[in-house]
Amino acid sequence: MATDTDVPAPAAPMTVLAVADSDSCVRLSAAMLDALPDHHTVGLAVVRSPIAPSPAQTRAAVRGTRQSGRRIPVLSASELRRLIRRRRPDVVILNCAGPVVDVLTHILLHGRARRGARRPVLVSALPGISVPATEKAWFHRSQVDLFVLHSHREVAEFTALGEKLGATGEVGLATLPFLSRPRQRRARPHRVVFAAQAGVPETRQDRERVLVALAELSEDRPDLEVVVKLRGRENEARTHRELHHYEALWRALVEEERARDHTLVFRTGAMADQLERARGLVTVSSTAALEAIASGVPVAILTDVGAGAEQTSTVFEASGVLGTLDDVRSVRFRAPHPEWSERNYFHPASDNDWVDRLTVLVARASRGGLGAHPPLLDPSARRPARRRALLGLSVPSRAVRGIGDARRGLRARLGGW
Repeated sequence: MATDTDVPAPAAPMTVLAVADSDSCVRLSAAMLDALPDHHTVGLAVVRSPIAPSPAQTRAAVRGTRQSGRRIPVLSASELRRLIRRRRPDVVILNCAGPVVDVLTHILLHGRARRGARRPVLVSALPGISVPATEKAWFHRSQVDLFVLHSHREVAEFTALGEKLGATGEVGLATLPFLSRPRQRRARPHRVVFAAQAGVPETRQDRERVLVALAELSEDRPDLEVVVKLRGRENEARTHRELHHYEALWRALVEEERARDHTLVFRTGAMADQLERARGLVTVSSTAALEAIASGVPVAILTDVGAGAEQTSTVFEASGVLGTLDDVRSVRFRAPHPEWSERNYFHPASDNDWVDRLTVLVARASRGGLGAHPPLLDPSARRPARRRALLGLSVPSRAVRGIGDARRGLRARLGGW
């Protein structure tokens, strides 16, 4: 933790590189770079992986940020290592899946990227809801200097767990990017939106129950437009293997005459576009619930679908927004209790402290006082997993769709770099 003798140097410019491996992590990284003072030099890169976003997804993820319009290169692990060795950033933000954070941290701390030079301050953040705190998240990030979370509850839980495990990195607070600037609704709310997820509910029967309930709502309330908001085929294909796709299930229900066609509308695209006219949002455990709450849209988080109660009660317990399919049929949506909101993701922006903590860490590193953090797992036991993760980050350029020429990517200018 920072001490009273640590003196931040807010006026001192620093160079910061953020690395992401998915569209949600690109969005998070761009928001974190925007939170830094303008006089810092910042850059954003995508590490090549099976879940790397397409160019269109990357453009959408950085829209409205300072990274918008800039070319975001996609680099292999070796290319990233050479870039860091050449540019020697003061800070590297690793917003990636846990195994990727682990292997990149190992490269930066123990690989040739150091070449005897002062190592950068290492930061890592989680892109969405992270309750309850998990040991696995700490295991993969035990050697970063600053672990960034998004609610007072998350900070408290991960701090307590880190102390129990023996983690020595700091924990900081930042607002989730899609909550910092919610779009205000301008039109009359006449839409009920179901935020579909690839992972939950798992069974075909539960998914059909959701679709039937939504169809019944549409039949009973012709004044409402009932929308099933899908993640999009490309996004789903790149991040999840979905066995029972909602649109395919709906076509089967219509063919079996268990539902009438055109009672439901299926859409992809930005969730904010659907929330603009939403009267209520339905979901099982999606972060879309937080986006809806931030936009003033009442919510019903289902607890009677499959394992819904187990998946949602942990973070949303005592929130006041838990509901059932009967609530959906009756158009009963709710706003969360203020006490829950402030502890869970809707704290004042003035509470965010990750930038201040980062400034102290960079100042400490400049004085040679940034020590190493002991790994929480046996390094020899991690070797097979690291080899597998590194293999996924070393796919030849021609094997990864949409990334362009690797050399051209290396020469790309990273934002202000």
